[in-house]
Amino acid sequence: PSTKYGTSFPASSSGKPVWVAISASIVPRSHSRATTSEVSSVPSLELTDLDADRQLLALEGVSLLVFTSEGCASCRWARRHLPAMDLPIERLCWVDAGRNGGLVERYGVFHLPALFMVRDGRFHGALNVPLHQEALRGAVLAGSTALPEELP
Repeated sequence: PSTKYGTSFPASSSGKPVWVAISASIVPRSHSRATTSEVSSVPSLELTDLDADRQLLALEGVSLLVFTSEGCASCRWARRHLPAMDLPIERLCWVDAGRNGGLVERYGVFHLPALFMVRDGRFHGALNVPLHQEALRGAVLAGSTALPEELP
């Protein structure tokens, strides 16, 4: 079984793993453990120090940039639940903070998960709100009216 993000997934009742695609990753998942929170309603990208600027500058619409780490329980929760939230965004962009120190330093990340909004290649700031759908929706809508800056 896969142990990506520190979680081991059981085989199906037949003893063979069941594979499903979640946010462009392939992980084994038991039919009985699947929930609606695991169904992604927005596309997800994995960004690194090497491609983040190019990707973020080229993407149209609102991107929620989320810094996470494998050992962070809140980050695992965010990875599982953010994709299913009804947010006014076009995509989620994930950054593994443990493997991308350059981005962590440039964005001034000091806690995880850390969320930032990028719209049409322009930086609209950090979203310092709880990981609840209504709080995030309000922060994204408010961030859309803020004056944009260059990416850090």
